[in-house]
Amino acid sequence: MDARNTTGGSSSSSSSSRAYFEQQREVLIGDIAQSFEQVLSSINKLNRSLEAVIAVGNEFSSVEALWSQFENVMAKDEDSSNKAADHQGDETQADEEETRHE
Repeated sequence: MDARNTTGGSSSSSSSSRAYFEQQREVLIGDIAQSFEQVLSSINKLNRSLEAVIAVGNEFSSVEALWSQFENVMAKDEDSSNKAADHQGDETQADEEETRHE
């Protein structure tokens, strides 16, 4: 009879440990699911923030294009001024050389 009682006792302890394992497993799965929901919520919030940043950046595209055009015009004017100054400097130098030779 003692053998039967220990066998019966071990099976009941094994089933109780299995039930405890199942309970803990369910608790952990619930925690993991809740954490995944928080991660998903945070990712959605980040996505909305990034979309807002991109929208603000897009609002400045016309201003950026205008400044780029202004910069290009100023660069062309500067090149033209430098060429004119170089050409005028060449003429002045040629006049000075002619005066020396006379």
